[in-house]
Amino acid sequence: MKKHDLKQRGLPVIHDHAAGIDIGSRFHVVAVPADLAKDSVQTFQAFTSDLERLANWLVNLDITTVAMESTGVYWIPVYEILEAHGLQVVLANAREARAVPGRKTDVNDAQWIQRLHACGLLRAPDREISALRSYLRLRERHLDYAAAHIQHMQKALTHMNLQLHHVVTDITGVTGMRIIRAIVAGERSLSVLAAMSDTRCKAGIEVIQASLVGNYQPEHVFCSDAGAVHV
Repeated sequence: MKKHDLKQRGLPVIHDHAAGIDIGSRFHVVAVPADLAKDSVQTFQAFTSDLERLANWLVNLDITTVAMESTGVYWIPVYEILEAHGLQVVLANAREARAVPGRKTDVNDAQWIQRLHACGLLRAPDREISALRSYLRLRERHLDYAAAHIQHMQKALTHMNLQLHHVVTDITGVTGMRIIRAIVAGERSLSVLAAMSDTRCKAGIEVIQASLVGNYQPEHVFCSDAGAVHV
């Protein structure tokens, strides 16, 4: 849509050279102002060479700022390549873009993002916020992975009929990990294993010894080791 069409709708154009990108896993749809290119909506695959071609196309059109939604992790390489080409990139919240009233059915996602950005209706978080979000997402995934490995350890202990996870508060704590790693290393003496408990452990030595009586099958010990390595 041309700039004067937006103004007729009561939407003043703030960014004359703004583009919008609909991010996908395999390809990205890019929209620029209709008066800057004959084919104002184009599709680029997600290969790095195509992203470089996308960035060069925008630069050649004198595009100065680009908006796109933070879809999964697929926006990250696009963001970084566009930024490396000197373009200002606005990472918009998908909810905000869809919450703006007035969208028409004949406008695709890329054109809608471009229109909102041209009118200054999309907010851009600081670069530090984007980086922080990446770190937080990675931390969340690591916590999920750790929880799964802890379950593997608990299952292996149950298969060996070891009740350690029932007598210590947390098998990933000091006492639990000392004992499990010693078992994996080949230690089978109940007294030696129980003596590894931390002084803060509420369970007594005799209780810990009783919890460690079981069937130490190699395959189950291996499973407990696989879990302990990742915790």
